[in-house]
Amino acid sequence: MGSATTQARTATAQALAATPDVDLDVARELFAAVGAVSGSAQLSGALSDSSVPADARAGLVSAVFGSSYRPATVAILTSAAQQRWSSAAEFVEGLEELAIQATSVAEPADIEAELFSFSRTVASNGELELALGGRMGGSAAKGDLVSSLLGGRASAGTTLIVSSLVSQARGRRVRALLRRAERIVADQRSRIVATVSAAAPLSADQQTRLQNALSARYGSSVTLNTVIDPTVLGGLRVQVADDVIDASVSARLADLRQRIAG
Repeated sequence: MGSATTQARTATAQALAATPDVDLDVARELFAAVGAVSGSAQLSGALSDSSVPADARAGLVSAVFGSSYRPATVAILTSAAQQRWSSAAEFVEGLEELAIQATSVAEPADIEAELFSFSRTVASNGELELALGGRMGGSAAKGDLVSSLLGGRASAGTTLIVSSLVSQARGRRVRALLRRAERIVADQRSRIVATVSAAAPLSADQQTRLQNALSARYGSSVTLNTVIDPTVLGGLRVQVADDVIDASVSARLADLRQRIAG
């Protein structure tokens, strides 16, 4: 990711935070805009071309989206188009990130936990992963499949994010899309996501103590995503981004075997 894109992402996130009346309809329009921009090399190139004056790019946003989208949506898209992006592809990814962030703003439910739960479902079902991520089947059919799977089981915000991402995968793996969305939501809500591998479900008290310990370590609120893994045997394995805390029995046994062999 180029430095221009990093600055653009910060600026657009600030613009989103300053925009009133952001609801799921605005988020839905932002996802639709991602589809429109990613589907047209001419449009994505024109909106991300830093050699074109910012006012001209803003005018293009108004011409393309102004008559059919809400003012809040157009304002967010205009802010994004006026930034400097390192490439058209990164501009499209930036718009997608804005759509996910807008959903997070509008949806009070625990989107991170719902995304994680669905990603585990996908990981455990090869046929489902193929249906959602394969080249066969249209984008509308994939979106409908997500709606049928999550309807009544997840919030409207989570359903919107997942259905939009699988419909506009652009060659990316479904699980990678869900992990990215989870990270974006956690960052937007100033949370850290910790993936905890344990041999058995944690009690409420264990979860609270672990959250408090991790919050103290990382200086931020922590969301726990628990994976039941019998190979852990006992203890816990905790991963926060690239940081791994392995206090599992299996890790201790492996270390012991290495010492004996060495």
